[in-house]
Amino acid sequence: MTLRIDHHDDIAIVTLNRPEAMNAMSKAMRLALYDAITTLNADEAVRVIILTGAGKAFTAGLDLKELSTDPLAMDDATAEKPEANPVRAIETSAKPVIGAINGVAITGGFEVALACDVLIASTLARFADTHGRVGIMPGWGLSQKLSRLIGIYRAKELSLTGNFLDAETAERWGLVNRVVSPEALLPTALKLAADMASMPAKAQQDYKRLINDGFAMNFGAGLAHETAFSGARNKEVTPDKVAANRAAVQARGRDQA
Repeated sequence: MTLRIDHHDDIAIVTLNRPEAMNAMSKAMRLALYDAITTLNADEAVRVIILTGAGKAFTAGLDLKELSTDPLAMDDATAEKPEANPVRAIETSAKPVIGAINGVAITGGFEVALACDVLIASTLARFADTHGRVGIMPGWGLSQKLSRLIGIYRAKELSLTGNFLDAETAERWGLVNRVVSPEALLPTALKLAADMASMPAKAQQDYKRLINDGFAMNFGAGLAHETAFSGARNKEVTPDKVAANRAAVQARGRDQA
């Protein structure tokens, strides 16, 4: 079984489960991950998805052994077919996806991590872009996302050397939200997921889409998009609903204080 799915109330944990191969993404695993994210996204009982890896790795990326022996594997891995692209399934999930990065996230595995909405890293996590060293080009967004997240100079340093980036430096560079001990990784991710799951579903999903759509635009276009989106969306909100939500927000603030 290349994937394991566990449910904690309205939170689903998807675990990449080929620890003997550092969770390298074979064709079977890529299809399973696509199917899992797509199915969970359609399940109204699931509010938040956590993605992590079994064993010592998050994922070492595409299964290079398979790619070296199967002439069709590379075409399948880079095809435009949606079912061949688990990264696209994560990116387009209406529900938040938290990456709990337990170990190395290398090349295609780095791209899977970058597709998540929030990254919590174990102190054992490390990131590397070895596309150039393998002799292939990224096709799941790494060359464009990384520079936008950490700056073009740091992105070039990583991608043009293939060097590893440790978890603490990744946090300092703004690549991950926070770094915790290995034993605290899943509890931290579950606590964050529970906080997310307590928000009204439609508002949360609309807000995620608004952020993602605007991030793909320049700043001016993003501001114009926000104005148009919020103008249409906020007309659906009644005064009674605002009052009820305000009371809930105040109560939650008192609890957190």
